[in-house]
Amino acid sequence: MTDLVGAPPSHGPRLFAGWAATGRPADLAAHLNRYGPLPAHVALIDLARSAGLRGRGGAWFPTGTKLAAVAAGKRKGSVVANGVESEPVSDKDHALLTVAPHLVLDGMALAANAVGARDAVLCVPRGDVLVPSLLAAIASRTGDPVPIRLAEVPHRYVASEESALVNFLNTGMARPTERPPLPFERGVRGRPTLVDNVETLADLALLARYGADWFRSVGTAAAPGTALCTVGGAVARPGVREFPVGASLRSALGEFTEPVAAVLVGGFGGIWVGQPADLALAPDLLGVALLLALPARACGLATTARIVRYLAGESAMQCGPCMFGLAAVSQDLDALVSGQPVLDRLRQRLGVVNGRGACAHPDGAVRLAASALSVFADDVRSHAAGRPCFGVRVDPGFPIPAATGLGVGWR
Repeated sequence: MTDLVGAPPSHGPRLFAGWAATGRPADLAAHLNRYGPLPAHVALIDLARSAGLRGRGGAWFPTGTKLAAVAAGKRKGSVVANGVESEPVSDKDHALLTVAPHLVLDGMALAANAVGARDAVLCVPRGDVLVPSLLAAIASRTGDPVPIRLAEVPHRYVASEESALVNFLNTGMARPTERPPLPFERGVRGRPTLVDNVETLADLALLARYGADWFRSVGTAAAPGTALCTVGGAVARPGVREFPVGASLRSALGEFTEPVAAVLVGGFGGIWVGQPADLALAPDLLGVALLLALPARACGLATTARIVRYLAGESAMQCGPCMFGLAAVSQDLDALVSGQPVLDRLRQRLGVVNGRGACAHPDGAVRLAASALSVFADDVRSHAAGRPCFGVRVDPGFPIPAATGLGVGWR
């Protein structure tokens, strides 16, 4: 292991440690002053496995397994860093690329070397304000094993799905493709491709410097390390926080600004929970690391209807469950909020759509809707009995975008 200028963070922030120490984003000189250079020789795949690192993009897939699969390919492949963050309210990847871009670029270099890649691509949302600074960060680096380039990806909800990223880099169309083949089998230009979230790659950069034991010193046995999480809604301190995986929901949320009805966990394709304080934010619950506290004054069912309407509008228009099923579910939710007796039909449609899409997009929308029917059961009964909530349903305390329109904006 190389000599380090900065000591390994033993508690508190890890990915944000340099930012916490200096209070400003790190250029390459500040980054090297804090962390030192990358170790010259790292058995990255074995290290990722022994550390138990799992992907931080939402699926929490074992990183060592993914690295090994790409490395086993018969052709030199590619590394794709996913910083697109299509979840509308999430800001964790943007925050990381703002304060510690060189940790991400270090991780890309390490991964490229480990899998024998011939190039690497950092993907971010089109028009992101960080584009100039990221281009400057890439240009400032010398000695990386492969060239790194930046790609700007359209603003669509499913554009950050890994097959959609590969499709965009191959064809310019940011829509998911049917699988198999998976990207590690045939990805960018038909080559084996590693697609990892930028947070995962930044973790690799720290892991290579400080080792598996350090990484496992926080988190859980099944999912060690910390996670970056966007916290919003009726909380006193909204923003991006870093906490150990397995932390309680209550500690991650902090103080509320008003009474809260429920918390949306895992983003717009996640679930509503009734916020028990001791609920552990483990991977099977956390998914996309986003927590939104819904004020008690808002109608949870009406909020869910607005989110599902957005998700239906973000369909890639490639399979029936997404094109027609989500539209029908959205219409039934709107009708139920308005006091129409459609609950039985809605439940039936949720069962028909789930598990039948070409990608996981319809499953997420169905999961959210099903959890709303359970968590907001009193509201559901009231609406099903013909009592709409009218004005009280307007403000959930966090933004819900309107859909950008079917069939446009994918290039």
